[in-house]
Amino acid sequence: MTFENFYHDLLDLAKKYEKQNIPLKIEPDLENNIVKIFGEKITSLTRAQNGLHDVAELAYATAEHHPYWNILYNSSEIANSVLDKWQSSLSEDDLSDIDWALKEMEKTLEKIKNQKHSHS
Repeated sequence: MTFENFYHDLLDLAKKYEKQNIPLKIEPDLENNIVKIFGEKITSLTRAQNGLHDVAELAYATAEHHPYWNILYNSSEIANSVLDKWQSSLSEDDLSDIDWALKEMEKTLEKIKNQKHSHS
């Protein structure tokens, strides 16, 4: 049994639910063994927040010694703040946190650039 077989069995199951007026959206990425299933109430915002959760998980799980960790971590934190306030307004604290994260990313970029130049 392969992941592709599972995917086809999943499509059959989804058809059963669609006949009961429970629409499902299925997005396969069979090359990477991923299948996403969305219910009818999914919105672009909740999809973005869900995808960002995966990015943040990588940022949290990545060791701080990785040269790109700080960029990934801070950019996901900024995106999280923005998505959380998507339908409202960013507070002064939010803006301050974003500014701080941008400065941290700039410092990391400079470190990466300096390391590249020293290895050239």
